[in-house]
Amino acid sequence: MEQLIITIAKGLVEAKDAVSVTVDAPMEDGTVVYHLHVAPDDMGRVIGKQGRIAKAIRTVVRAAANKVDAKAAVEID
Repeated sequence: MEQLIITIAKGLVEAKDAVSVTVDAPMEDGTVVYHLHVAPDDMGRVIGKQGRIAKAIRTVVRAAANKVDAKAAVEID
């Protein structure tokens, strides 16, 4: 899952080396939260107009997690 998020984010940003993902321990319901970190200048590129790109990233990650019977959430920091 981490690699999927990193691959998507690196395709969107200018500072590719600033992209990183941290993972929280699973919550009580089994949801794993992934925190995407990008350079401050690239934050708008990852979020998109009215949050459309961020929503799309979350949808893709949720779909990939469902495929392996897991729950995942993405936070953009």
